[in-house]
Amino acid sequence: MTTTVQFARRQRRTRHALKQRGGGRPRLSVFRSGKHIYAQVIDDLKGHTVASASSADESLKGKLKTGADKSAATEVGKLIAERAIKAGVSTVVFDRGGYMFHGRVKALADAAREGGLSF
Repeated sequence: MTTTVQFARRQRRTRHALKQRGGGRPRLSVFRSGKHIYAQVIDDLKGHTVASASSADESLKGKLKTGADKSAATEVGKLIAERAIKAGVSTVVFDRGGYMFHGRVKALADAAREGGLSF
């Protein structure tokens, strides 16, 4: 199996578990690339994005040295929490996708919790 197929299987398995235990809450989805990290709060029942943030945002570009480290993930976590709460969402389910919960993904989750999101 190729790595992309394995990643897709992990992602599908994670999202299936979230649907089982999520209780209709929006999900905080994380995507990380080699240069940036992105986060979205998605309402799957309505099928739209409630809030989004990334290290490529204009508001963060001046602050960050690079978009691909833990400090960038922390800033994105704070920003997504702020935007989600402003949109009226305070509880979410954390969708790590196919990524392991450590490093940048964990830093983003911790910062979002500190910012006021509960999951």
